[in-house]
Amino acid sequence: MDIARSEDPDTTIPATCRVCEARHGVVCGALTAAQLRELCKHSTRRKLDAGSEIVAQGEEVSSYSNIMNGVVKLCKVLPDGRQQIVGLQFVPDFIGRPFVPESTLSAEAATPTEICVFPRGLLDRMILETPELQHNLHAQALKELDAAREWMLTLGRRTAQEKVASLLYLIATHAEPETASSAAFDLPLSRAEIADFLGLTIETVSRQMTKLRKQGVIRIENNRHITVPDMDELERLVTA
Repeated sequence: MDIARSEDPDTTIPATCRVCEARHGVVCGALTAAQLRELCKHSTRRKLDAGSEIVAQGEEVSSYSNIMNGVVKLCKVLPDGRQQIVGLQFVPDFIGRPFVPESTLSAEAATPTEICVFPRGLLDRMILETPELQHNLHAQALKELDAAREWMLTLGRRTAQEKVASLLYLIATHAEPETASSAAFDLPLSRAEIADFLGLTIETVSRQMTKLRKQGVIRIENNRHITVPDMDELERLVTA
C-alpha cells in the first residue's frame, strides 16, 4: 500500500514535509509554511507492526496522527468485549477527533504502518487560528458521514458478492491512483476480519472471492495478494 512520493518544490517548509504523502492532506494542506515548521518541530514518526494499537476506545486523547504508510482499522468494542470493525483508513488520512477528550473508537494498524504523531493541544490551537483547516476538517467529517451511509447500504441491501466487491474496490482505489485502470495490493484484513466487517461468514467470503477469481475480476496470489486487471469491471459489480 506504499505510494510513490514526489518532492514539494516549496523550500520554505521542512524537508520531511516536502516528501510526505500527507503534505496536501486534510490537516497539513491547510497550514502555512510557518505552521508546518512548528508542527514538524513537535511531531514524531512511529513505525508500527500489524496489530499494534494506536489509540484505545475510551482512552484520553493526547495526540493526533497522519497515516504515512499502511492501513489502519477502526473498531468499536462492546461492553461484553465483542469487537466490530467499523472502518478502514489509508494514506494520508487523519486519525483523531478534534476537541473530543476521549477516543470513541480504537485504532489499530492492520498492516505494517507508519504514522506522524503530533500533540493534540498544538493542533487544536491551529484549528482555532486557521479557517481553512476548520473547513477541511468539517468537509472530511461530512465525507466520512457519506461513506458511512454508503456502507450501511452495502451491508443492508447488497448481495454477498457485491459486499466483497465493494470492499475490494475500496482498498483498490486507495492502493492505486483513481485514474488507474488496474490495481494490485495485499489484503489488509484476514478472511475472518473481512467476514466481520461485511457481516458475512468466513465460508461465504471465501466462496465469493473464488467466484470473483473464476470470473476473471480478480487474481489471487499467496492468499493475500490481489490483482484487479480491470477496475471498471470491479466497479460495475459494486454499482450494479
